[in-house]
Amino acid sequence: MTPPPNLQDLIDTVRHDAGTEDPIGQLTVAATTASALEDTTDALLGHFVDRCRRAGRSWSEISAALGVTKQAVHKRFATAVADQLLAAVPAPTLERFTERARVVLRVAGRAARSAGREEVASEDLLVGLFDEPNGIAGRALLAMGVSPDHVRAAIVAARPADGAAEPGSSPAQAAGTPRFAEDAKRTLRDALAVALELAHNYIG
Repeated sequence: MTPPPNLQDLIDTVRHDAGTEDPIGQLTVAATTASALEDTTDALLGHFVDRCRRAGRSWSEISAALGVTKQAVHKRFATAVADQLLAAVPAPTLERFTERARVVLRVAGRAARSAGREEVASEDLLVGLFDEPNGIAGRALLAMGVSPDHVRAAIVAARPADGAAEPGSSPAQAAGTPRFAEDAKRTLRDALAVALELAHNYIG
């Protein structure tokens, strides 16, 4: 196996890249280098974790190969795996969503249309959670003293003073499901990542 750079190699690289003998300057470069190495390491492991998953290997097998718990593997690689799963499908698919989660998405679509937007945003998803008061998310929000009225007031306050739609948007059609805005896509991606972390085969 090709040996990775040793500590002295890295120290020499940092000193060279820093171009100064000032310890703080070198520390700054060392922090940047360490961060880049960490990102590269995660990407390397993530690549081969994804290969294992595509080959049908279980999370238990992967965690055993890495010498960590299954929960640790989920936590570290779930978001990257979620990204890869979403990239592999041509259009959003909801077969893994529970019925309550689908209700939330439908309500979010209506909230977007009533606001004159063609795309569902993350705040619409938040509004939708209250339409399922028996769902865990709705109960948690209410337990924290967050009510639908609070959320709607905060959304109105965050919008432009004239209440106009965002630039580039146009009134939504009365029928059909709106597209998801980028922030809503990230929210749904993160929901998938959490489901993977928890080893759930559904998204609630």
